[in-house]
Amino acid sequence: MAYDTLIVQVEDYVTLIRLNRPEALNALNQKLMQELVQALVAAEKDINTRCIVLTGSDKAFAAGADVKEIADKTYTEILFDDLYGSETEQIMRLRKPIIAAVSGYCLGGGCELAMLCDFIVCADTAKFGQPEINLGIVAGMGGTQRLTRLVGKSKSMDMHLTGRFMDSAEAERAGLVSRVFPAKDLLAETMKIAQKIVEKSMVTTAAVKECVNVSQGDLNSGLLFERRMFHAMFATEDQKEGMAAFMEKRQPQFRDR
Repeated sequence: MAYDTLIVQVEDYVTLIRLNRPEALNALNQKLMQELVQALVAAEKDINTRCIVLTGSDKAFAAGADVKEIADKTYTEILFDDLYGSETEQIMRLRKPIIAAVSGYCLGGGCELAMLCDFIVCADTAKFGQPEINLGIVAGMGGTQRLTRLVGKSKSMDMHLTGRFMDSAEAERAGLVSRVFPAKDLLAETMKIAQKIVEKSMVTTAAVKECVNVSQGDLNSGLLFERRMFHAMFATEDQKEGMAAFMEKRQPQFRDR
């Protein structure tokens, strides 16, 4: 199947999915997320796929959500659209292993998408962040929940409250990523890891994935609470100012309302 926002190929029992919106640094919009779910579900059903690799470009895995698409939405629209809610839930239900291979910027929704995968490997050029606070909103695809579980409360609070980026070395030390490779070797090394998984029993890899995910506790309640807070921010003036400032490339002037 041909996609407008993805490049998909299958080789040696690995489905490689590449985000492909280069003009927007692979920013996530509804079309990309819908096509991504379609591609992932197709890989899940494909008997010739035993592992999935999700990647972006050298410059960006994904630089966040497409602000232009959501900036003018109201609280009611966001609430009833449940932006990205159904897509993330479908990704969470997949049983085949998914590896995120991250190079360059991996911010906001992009970081959350990477954390939706079973584990992350990255290039030494990778930059991770949850800078939603600069837009007057909170993370809405699991950033407050998964990042805290991966790197701990203190570092998660630091990143969410300041909007700062984490480089590849810090990300590995903190436990956000499992391995770091030179940028030129990232995809080749990731495919080697995928081939190791391909060799295993698919029944067992599905069992391992389910067992590890159960260890994360009551993640679903936290995700729902976060998503409702994300929706609520669209009722504030600061969300409109933050996103307008982002698109106008200026500093936001928040008024605390």
